[in-house]
Amino acid sequence: MLPEEPADAPGTTVPDVAEVIAPPAPDPLAIARLYGEPMLRMPTDLYIPPDALEIFLEAFEGPLDLLLYLIRKQNFNILDIPMAQVTLQYLKYVDQIRVRNLELAAEYLLMAAMLIEIKSRMLLPSRKSDVEEDGGDPRAELVRRLLEYEQIKLAAYDLNTIPQFERDFVRTQIFIEQSLSPSWPEVEPVDLQQAWLDVLKRAKLTQHHRISRQELSVREHMTAILRRLQSARFVEFGELFDVKGGVPVVVVNFVALLELAKETLIEITQAEPFAPIYVRLAYSPA
Repeated sequence: MLPEEPADAPGTTVPDVAEVIAPPAPDPLAIARLYGEPMLRMPTDLYIPPDALEIFLEAFEGPLDLLLYLIRKQNFNILDIPMAQVTLQYLKYVDQIRVRNLELAAEYLLMAAMLIEIKSRMLLPSRKSDVEEDGGDPRAELVRRLLEYEQIKLAAYDLNTIPQFERDFVRTQIFIEQSLSPSWPEVEPVDLQQAWLDVLKRAKLTQHHRISRQELSVREHMTAILRRLQSARFVEFGELFDVKGGVPVVVVNFVALLELAKETLIEITQAEPFAPIYVRLAYSPA
């Protein structure tokens, strides 16, 4: 069961729902509303610039638009325009415009003069010489302008059917609050200590290759080799190298042997292939 609504207190008036929701009735004498308040008369200091409004009478945007409308409405052939009928209908429309807006009618009067001229030229008897001088049908230039205007109007209609931004669709915008402070996870001291111990353990496992620089003189090794060869007639090639000194000493000692052989101070001999190589002085010591 639904609960019963409490009875109204004595002396209390409950307003009608329609009275609460319905807006105030419009004032029939008001010509406009400004900030919700009705205006009963036109302000005396109201100024509207003459070029503030653009008037379109019967939805025509110019003389060519009106002329094309009259031709298409009556299914006239645009290549064979009946100038008498079209000119008469056009002039009636221009008379209506002149009553409403003389400045706007000036634009249509130029086309009216052109139509009257074409109509007059078609009514006059034409001679063969006049046709050749005028270049043919006096309606040709008007037909060309009408066809060109119709193509432009159709192209403008096709462009207008393309979806346009802020007319047919809007761009989705998402606003992100930038004032939010970042939330960092809490780290326990024990976890930080364990991470540091892991880093130290990995550092001990890494072996670093260090390159040490050792200064060795080729001339000193050349002198040492000559001194040794002076005490012995022949010395085997391998005995001239001190392996304990490391690779740098062996390389410099080999370069010293090559320099001595180049300067013809020693001789390097071998009895047969794969036989031991011997080194001796190339001169007799004093």
